[in-house]
Amino acid sequence: MDTAIDQSHHAVHYVNRVGWLRATVLGANDGIVSTASLMTGIAASGADGQAILLTGVAALVAGAMSMAAGEYVSVSAQSDTERADLAKERHALAVQPEQEWAELRDIYVERGLTPDLAGQVARQLMEADALGAHARDELGISDIATARPVQAALASAGSFAMGAAPPVLVAAIAPAGSAIMAIVCLSLLCLALLGYVGARLGGAQVVRSMGRTLFWGALAMAVTAGAGHLFGAAI
Repeated sequence: MDTAIDQSHHAVHYVNRVGWLRATVLGANDGIVSTASLMTGIAASGADGQAILLTGVAALVAGAMSMAAGEYVSVSAQSDTERADLAKERHALAVQPEQEWAELRDIYVERGLTPDLAGQVARQLMEADALGAHARDELGISDIATARPVQAALASAGSFAMGAAPPVLVAAIAPAGSAIMAIVCLSLLCLALLGYVGARLGGAQVVRSMGRTLFWGALAMAVTAGAGHLFGAAI
């Protein structure tokens, strides 16, 4: 009984996955949609199979590098802000510990504790780990939400490449005349699978998740194919 309670108490929740899940889903979705849309646009313009395949390969490589660089830069900026806030809080704890205790106590009072109990909780938490308590409850920085630039960059680049690979592979084997249909069908299938997996991992509604990934992916491919067709006809 005690073992079962302990396991339940330390169960892994969906929010524990939010850091890498967001980057992975975003990267894979962007890989499928941007690569497939670009390839269908090129195909609709009347380009041959070699040009379509070359477009897909270039989109895969450039997109993966762009996702890695963008994710690393943006998450690094978040990490810099977190470090600056922690340094400021560390200094405040060193020069005015009682004011920081009162600040933490007031936070717990706002959450529903009585002033006496809030003061005791704040005192005990600060004695155990003052900076950790303030980082978590005042700044909202925790192990779950802490910015990890390298992890985010690798997850985004890898997931983008995985998402972009199916349309590129199908373009390599499909006849030029049926390239658009093959790319679109496989891409929509991959988007549906991505929506399903993302919903299962994140505890979201499967139908809603699949529906939005399919809708926006299909819209992007349709608009890009239309632009490619108009451009191809114009020249």
